[in-house]
Amino acid sequence: MRLLVPAQETLEEVAQQLSWLRLLEGGHQEPLDCRARYKIAIIVPYRDRLSNLCTFLLNMHPFLTKQQLDYSIFIVEQFDDGLFNRAMLMNVGFNEALKLRDFDCFFFHDVDLIPENDRNIYSCPDQPRHMSVAIDKFNYRLPYVDLFGGVIGMSRNHFQLVNGFSNMFWGWGGEDDDMASRVKAHDLNITRYTPNVARYHMLTHAKQKANPKRYEKLYSGRKRFKTDGLNNLEYRVKSLKQLPLFTYLLVDLTGRRS
Repeated sequence: MRLLVPAQETLEEVAQQLSWLRLLEGGHQEPLDCRARYKIAIIVPYRDRLSNLCTFLLNMHPFLTKQQLDYSIFIVEQFDDGLFNRAMLMNVGFNEALKLRDFDCFFFHDVDLIPENDRNIYSCPDQPRHMSVAIDKFNYRLPYVDLFGGVIGMSRNHFQLVNGFSNMFWGWGGEDDDMASRVKAHDLNITRYTPNVARYHMLTHAKQKANPKRYEKLYSGRKRFKTDGLNNLEYRVKSLKQLPLFTYLLVDLTGRRS
């Protein structure tokens, strides 16, 4: 799959380049000549990466449309400029998406990862699926066997079963490993496509500030699986817009930032 680059890094330009797809409001698409088996939500945690976002949308919409999927893309942005809480934004995206539509499964997707192979199918997985197995930045090798980040797919029922992501990881790192632990603790299996199929290109971006306490929280995570996640999520939606290329959520997160 050839990487598409926007002529200009604006959402208006990307919308113009994708006008042939005839996307529905809110970044929704569904097949014209058949009925898709599942309704799929793509949840993207976001902050201040317009260049990445434009490239992501320009590539993902044709990629997903070609697979004859019934899908919607949600961009979930953190309102303040404090430490980024990627996992909490994905929990919010899950909650708010279900208020709009009865989605069957969810793909939690970093904005800087673009699939390279059309055979990398975004279908609802029977077990939690790690999608981004082979990333060019890591020489198309899996850094460690329990990695469960970048792009993952889960059914609605499985995501609710594990209580979503932890809300306690402010700053970069830790939340993906915590989710892997949640999956295994609930007798679920992390599945993957073969590395020659699950290949991704990583777009360039500035490195985020890491949370020095992430390992401490990771090691104590098992004690919190039942009390830290979807069932203690607190936030306020500052803005919800159905835009041409995606549904936009601007959210004010609450919680202890440490």
